[in-house]
Amino acid sequence: MATSEAQKCANQKWRSQHKDKQQIYNHRSTAKRFIKLYANLHDLDVLADMIKERRSELKKLG
Repeated sequence: MATSEAQKCANQKWRSQHKDKQQIYNHRSTAKRFIKLYANLHDLDVLADMIKERRSELKKLG
């Protein structure tokens, strides 16, 4: 199903008004793609350690 011109315009407007959220979505997507398609065991171990540290930091913040 093709996207209508009105929907394209609405999408572009939302993206321009929510650049911070769009950037987070892009980074999340890139991280998931790396993990699913390219990461080896060493990469996964490093990422697991980083996630563990980040969880600890966030728990301290509240």
